[in-house]
Amino acid sequence: MASSVETIIRDNVTKGIMKVVAFNRTRPRLGNKENTFLTGIHEPVEAELTLEDLEVTGEIPPTLDGRYLRIGPNPVTPQNPATYHWFSGDGMVHGVRLKDGKALWYRNRWVRSKAVSAALGEQDAPGPRHGTQDNANTNVIGHNGNTWALVEAGAFPVRLNDELDTLAHDPFGGTLKNAFSAHPHLDPATGEMHAITYYAMDPTTIHHTVVDASGKVIREEPIAVEHGPSIHDCAVTKQYVVIMDLPVTFSMKTLLDGQSFPYRWNPAHKARIGLMPRQGTNDDVIWCDIAPCYVFHPCNAYEAEDGAVIMDVAVHDTMFADSKQGPDSEKITFERWIIDPAAHKVTRTVLDESPQEFPRPDERYTGRKYRYAYTMALPEDRGFEAFDQTKLFKHDLDAGTREIHDFGPGRVPGEFVFVPRSDDAPEGDGWLMGYVIDTNTDTTDLAILDATNFTAPPVALVHVPHRIPPGFHGNWAPTT
Repeated sequence: MASSVETIIRDNVTKGIMKVVAFNRTRPRLGNKENTFLTGIHEPVEAELTLEDLEVTGEIPPTLDGRYLRIGPNPVTPQNPATYHWFSGDGMVHGVRLKDGKALWYRNRWVRSKAVSAALGEQDAPGPRHGTQDNANTNVIGHNGNTWALVEAGAFPVRLNDELDTLAHDPFGGTLKNAFSAHPHLDPATGEMHAITYYAMDPTTIHHTVVDASGKVIREEPIAVEHGPSIHDCAVTKQYVVIMDLPVTFSMKTLLDGQSFPYRWNPAHKARIGLMPRQGTNDDVIWCDIAPCYVFHPCNAYEAEDGAVIMDVAVHDTMFADSKQGPDSEKITFERWIIDPAAHKVTRTVLDESPQEFPRPDERYTGRKYRYAYTMALPEDRGFEAFDQTKLFKHDLDAGTREIHDFGPGRVPGEFVFVPRSDDAPEGDGWLMGYVIDTNTDTTDLAILDATNFTAPPVALVHVPHRIPPGFHGNWAPTT
């Protein structure tokens, strides 16, 4: 753990570095070269809106009482296309409130970082900051009666109210001392959220961080690493948290060049998967080598009867090797990894060769054997840049089959989340929910599918009369 003196030195050095970065970020070195993630389907929306009594096609299931929330990057001010990266845009939350078979409202709100507040002529949002970054743009969740906007690599969580306005930058009531993650995983058995967290300015330490059911941090266990790896996500099983230490690492050269996302593919960084006992320490982590690749998102993980850990993941062959604007892998597959803690070995099997991302399970089965996985199709080339695929996939992992839901020409879905029909419904019995951009009309629908009749037309479409740009992660926040 860093001493107080080391922390002061690091913070002062960081402030000096960021002054250089801020200057370089404004230099028009590439002129007005187009940035894919600022134009076309990714073009930012320009205002915060509140729309009430939304038009609906079909019937919203009357038992759905809550908010569908999704977050993503949406710059509040014009950006230098030479240095803008999709992952660095100002966070904006888009939400739809459902109750009694009606869509009561749509709201979009910028998450108030200092930069956003300054651009909007507002006072800074209250609450402490961790390091120099305070832009939460990657995930939005409900936990313990609160709504949280989340990001990785340093910034504290941001607490929102039910109408999506920023309340405070909030390290879980002062119980979080280090960085947090965009991808905590809720253990349904304990109510705890588990995450692997990292801080961009500390290249040698990550943490296993646990938030208890009451919303307080009860564990920040340090784990030794090298080169400052970008660990976007993790997985949790009954005994372990799964660590993905893969060769995308912090690049000081990229940062000093003024690029807004300073992580690059690093062939010198050894790829490995760690199984950390949930109450263990750094010395207890079981490390297993793996061929170089990158994973943003696992779907789920669980333990087999023989003690191996089975984890299903969307796998990229490389990441951030060429592009400085956004994800740039050439090959993406959906794979099953069998992690053998006795042999320190990972066996990889391709479940589906089609490019796909944002895998989600029925999250009542987090950490347990499960059957169904839902993913978003990606183009064969250009990946997230094109963002023009119209399909979702449903994988039956027991039968080894795949169903396809196609929304039709020009209708582009994002990540979909599973919502069970009832608390005790069988696995996969419920609804799938997410935004679908209609590029024909520059509008958006919140689509609700019956997961048991996956290929059928949506049971309901809630119409939003403008385009919601492609974003990152969303969740259903039921009324409590």
